[in-house]
Amino acid sequence: MDKILLFIPMYNCEKQIVRVLDQLHGEILNYINEVLIVNNRSTDNGEKAVSEYIEHSEKKVKMTLVRNKENYGLGGSHKVAFSYAIKNEFDYIIVLHGDDQGRIQDMLPLLQSGKYKNYDACLGGRFAPGSSLEGYSKFRTFGNRVFNIIFSFAIHQKVYDLGAGLNMYKVSMLKSNYYHKFSDNLAFNCYMLLAVDCYKQKVCFFPISWREEDQRSNVKMTSQAIQTLKLVMKYMISGQKYLKSEFRQADKQIVEYKAEIIQQR
Repeated sequence: MDKILLFIPMYNCEKQIVRVLDQLHGEILNYINEVLIVNNRSTDNGEKAVSEYIEHSEKKVKMTLVRNKENYGLGGSHKVAFSYAIKNEFDYIIVLHGDDQGRIQDMLPLLQSGKYKNYDACLGGRFAPGSSLEGYSKFRTFGNRVFNIIFSFAIHQKVYDLGAGLNMYKVSMLKSNYYHKFSDNLAFNCYMLLAVDCYKQKVCFFPISWREEDQRSNVKMTSQAIQTLKLVMKYMISGQKYLKSEFRQADKQIVEYKAEIIQQR
């Protein structure tokens, strides 16, 4: 049976993180060997909430809470988790954002059928057939669909999302560390998507349920849209040479993304 790590990135989502952990019940726990919560230097009481949750939890799954050495951004937290998965010899890593917008139960069809074994990555698609959106504006929906079309041309296959908060990656694919120079900010998933074409990875999109209620988005829409458009256009022009460039700021080119264990059970 495959060894699967569930990675939950957390940043200032004190109100939502416990709800995310509460999603871990029933059949889904049959597939998960460990839950890794990565606190990206939150300034709220989210870490305390998780620590108390782990202390009193009766879930029959290993739970580990770590704190990044510094604020690495969402992409940097991914790099921390990828390294942990490689070091601890996991076969697959699932990413579920800590803001309670996605549902881990949406992974069950892939896990039950074993379909995930056929792919390097299985990506949650908010705009895939069968998906559902709650609290998402028509303007944002339109913008996302436009970018999905652009990225579809760039990676030569149908794209249903540039980066939802529910994805699954084969760990053996990550061992080359090809993502190390990718931006550590919210654009990280866009670079990972371009890597699908650059490194000839086999991926699928699956339908997910997505809701926005009391979450606070960290995305500045206009600047994010401009940045995303620039990077996909540059990739379409220069291809692999572009994606192998350094995308981090000169003073943020971290050699090793480190985190300390706060609690483990």
